[in-house]
Amino acid sequence: MQSKAEIDQILRQKCEAKEIPGVVAMAATGSEVIYQGAFGKRDLSKDDDMTADSVFWIASMTKAITTAAGMQLVEQGKLSLDEPIGNVLPDLASPQVLEGFDANGELRPATKAITLRHLMTHTAGFAYNMWNGDCAQYLEKTGTPAITTCQNAALKTPIMSEPGTRWEYGTNIDFVGKAVEAVTGTRLDAYLRDNMFTPLGMNDTAFKITDSMRQRLVGMHARGEDGSLAPIPFELEQEPEFHMGGGGLYGTAADYIKFTQMILNKGRGNGNQVLKPETIALMSQNQIGDLTMGKMVTVAPIYTNDVDLYPDIVKKWGLSFLITTAQTAEGRSAGSLAWAGLANTYFWIDPARDVAGVILMQLLPFADAKCLEAFAGFERGVYAGLDAGSGQRAA
Repeated sequence: MQSKAEIDQILRQKCEAKEIPGVVAMAATGSEVIYQGAFGKRDLSKDDDMTADSVFWIASMTKAITTAAGMQLVEQGKLSLDEPIGNVLPDLASPQVLEGFDANGELRPATKAITLRHLMTHTAGFAYNMWNGDCAQYLEKTGTPAITTCQNAALKTPIMSEPGTRWEYGTNIDFVGKAVEAVTGTRLDAYLRDNMFTPLGMNDTAFKITDSMRQRLVGMHARGEDGSLAPIPFELEQEPEFHMGGGGLYGTAADYIKFTQMILNKGRGNGNQVLKPETIALMSQNQIGDLTMGKMVTVAPIYTNDVDLYPDIVKKWGLSFLITTAQTAEGRSAGSLAWAGLANTYFWIDPARDVAGVILMQLLPFADAKCLEAFAGFERGVYAGLDAGSGQRAA
């Protein structure tokens, strides 16, 4: 790939300038890996260089995988996109909408049932306390644990709006994981292992960090107000009450690229058809109608900055991907799929150009400017290489 040196230079420079601690990036077409690079350190308090097989907390990049698992069960008729999910998850049978914090009872019953489609598209009304002040206040007042504790009590929250009325990022996909468990009688870790990871050859992705993965585990870092980076202790509960389908996975860039290639190849990867082509088409289309994904304004600045990706482009949501409806400055085609994880991990899938990329870093807060620069530089380089390659072939 012509632009490999160019991408290497961008990522190496960011690490050498200590703008980011370390990074692994990979890009692939449906048939082959076209870029791979690892730069910087796994942990700024240690000497270990970053390696391509380093293990990261991929956080909300878990969501697309959990949703894909849910869609396997939709294909089998065990789950339905549009029946009330309360039939499968009794806890969601009578959702309560948070109306405020006055003395006269702050909750009222929702007028609509929550469906699996609502959950998969972040339109069920569930929020995250990092971006919704009312949700944060509710957790605080009621002593409800945060979702990252992986305690079942964390799932007992009201919704912030009527189902189907607005896009709001939240704990929805954790319920998709619960629905997978409910209809299969299998814990989510085992279901994903047997039906997604093993068939796709994703042997380094799991909720529980194995001994082999731990030897390659990347440390978490925090960016201070002065821009400096410091290692911080961070690890998800390794014996959780529930496996967090919305953000619990640890994995490698190579494994996640296999997942993106499965999407590019219409449900096929590693010789196995894990989803039908028509299911991939459905997952890749706008599923929120006239609603749009707006700016996510932080109420927890230590964990996340404001999230306003591609502010000039109308953003839709599939099952469960961000969809950019116009070409991006980096060259990503209209109709491409993408999402990210809280510790600055990012991916995109561009079916029109048959290319996907994954870039993994490990620092907070999310949507870090330097990380986004690294991501943009990487992505631009990938498209420059594709354009150069197609030009050569045309010639």
